[in-house]
Amino acid sequence: MQAGVEIRRAGAILEVTLDRPKVNAIDFEASRALAEAFAMLRDDDDLRVAILTGGGDRIFSAGWDLKALDRGDTKLENWWDDGDYGDGGFAGLTENWTNNKPVIAALNGLVIGGGFELALACDLLIAADHVEFALPEMPLGMVPDAGALQRLPRRLPYNIAMEMFVLGRRMPAAEAAHYGLINKVVPAADLMTAAREWAQQLAETAPLALQTVKEVLRAIECQPLEQAFAGMRSGALETYGRMLTSQDAREGVNAFVEKRKPNFKGR
Repeated sequence: MQAGVEIRRAGAILEVTLDRPKVNAIDFEASRALAEAFAMLRDDDDLRVAILTGGGDRIFSAGWDLKALDRGDTKLENWWDDGDYGDGGFAGLTENWTNNKPVIAALNGLVIGGGFELALACDLLIAADHVEFALPEMPLGMVPDAGALQRLPRRLPYNIAMEMFVLGRRMPAAEAAHYGLINKVVPAADLMTAAREWAQQLAETAPLALQTVKEVLRAIECQPLEQAFAGMRSGALETYGRMLTSQDAREGVNAFVEKRKPNFKGR
């Protein structure tokens, strides 16, 4: 384990656990360790999907290490340029524009501040039934600018997002699922089982097709429909182009016709 980040490989699945008692806070060192884990996911062709979770069962992550800020180890002004957070920005995911492989967040406890922003950067979110989400920055005289301001109003109705921003109210997992902010709520004892089931399902799909989904969605986000079609067909999306001419695409069709399970190889 490096800097409170534990990495475990299970075939094509990478499991990443942020384990920094008491609240799984993220400092420079932990952010770089997370960034290295997600870089491994991106660059290793044998890995197809990751699960991100927290140590313990009380707090997934409280986000930025405020004690480091109080000590003066980090600064607030232009914080993104102060120190090395690693590839992908804060926590390795919040500004990661190069990883096309899916990350499943298995949320095991309170999802707070920068921990909430880290979760928002994941692709599929499964929460234990006792989980709550909150953004406590406003009483501290700050704002959640590592992803919540940018992403949350796109996931929630505007007024509900504003409640979380300016009133700091907590949102229970059931309500988050109601709004579609998270995918699924399960009993705490079943959390990792549910995440691993989804991860295994994704690991068995055609890798280039799976990665194309993230590549295309990132490229066309917020574009007008006609422009989104044009951008997708411009030839600029490398993974999409590779997928269209891949052996896996032919194998998938052949397997369907021959009524057998496909053997995808990622090429």
